[in-house]
Amino acid sequence: MVDCVVRDWQGEEVGNASLELRVAKESSASHVVHRALVRQLANARQGTASTKTRSEVRGGGRKPWRQKGTGRARAGSNRSPLWRGGGVIFGPKPRDYSVKMNRKERRLALRTAFQSRIEDLIVVQDFADQLPQPKTKELAAAIARWGVPQEAKVLLILPERAENIYLSARNIGNLKLISATNLNIFDLLVADRIVTTAAALEKIQEVYGD
Repeated sequence: MVDCVVRDWQGEEVGNASLELRVAKESSASHVVHRALVRQLANARQGTASTKTRSEVRGGGRKPWRQKGTGRARAGSNRSPLWRGGGVIFGPKPRDYSVKMNRKERRLALRTAFQSRIEDLIVVQDFADQLPQPKTKELAAAIARWGVPQEAKVLLILPERAENIYLSARNIGNLKLISATNLNIFDLLVADRIVTTAAALEKIQEVYGD
């Protein structure tokens, strides 16, 4: 179990929240997290890159010139891979890059990655009522009060999408907003700081705590 300090809208400490997740063994934790990260990045690839071989390029049906007597190298087609406008040798073709990983292992990797970022985790009280209307400047100022450096990449985790918070956050370039039920390995690892509300922390333990 890990205890986290909870801060209010002004950045003052107002209580504590606990986090208890079943994580991978220290000897295998990095391997499990790495596999999950590779899977996510691989599954995000479209795999639609495609080039044409010499048999697919238009033209090239007639021999460019006779075999002998011209002084030039022999050529059978102007769509040879050696020619400009010809086919491509061993070029990419559409393929499936997806990597399979068991659901239990994926969830274990997610819990392990989240708990490994505990030093960079900032827990705050629910602040939806502090933004009755979208105000990017107020949200940015609050994030600074919570101790987040200005240039840091921030992952903001909420229990569910709040429209005013979303509209306030979307113009902050280094801030990404996700819900507690949509956690993913890449976002957890790439962020410099992770900000979550106490309610979102409870939601994470409820959804991923098995």
